[in-house]
Amino acid sequence: QVQLVESGGGLVQAGGSLRLSCAASRITLMLSAAGWYRQAPGGQREAVAIVYRYGSIQYADAVKGRFTISRDSSENTVDLQMNSLKPEDTAVYYCTVPGTGSWGKGTRVTVSS
Repeated sequence: QVQLVESGGGLVQAGGSLRLSCAASRITLMLSAAGWYRQAPGGQREAVAIVYRYGSIQYADAVKGRFTISRDSSENTVDLQMNSLKPEDTAVYYCTVPGTGSWGKGTRVTVSS
């Protein structure tokens, strides 16, 4: 079974940056789609960014121009660079590999105003 472990969350002030990383085992991320989702307190889990197998990328409208998703073949990770963070970005962020049913346990991001 695919295993995913997120890291990099924390507390940051509005306007700051964080970089999340998701390490995968039992799958090669460069040969797969991979995505980041988030769930805010009291909210539903929503897609943030997805990178498809051959490199095309989709972002949620709320993060376009601020977040960048990428894959690192040497580390077998999918990363999310988050810039110009806003309080509404506060959530638990999860990574997943579509089609596997596997999710990480999440990493919490808190953006203070």
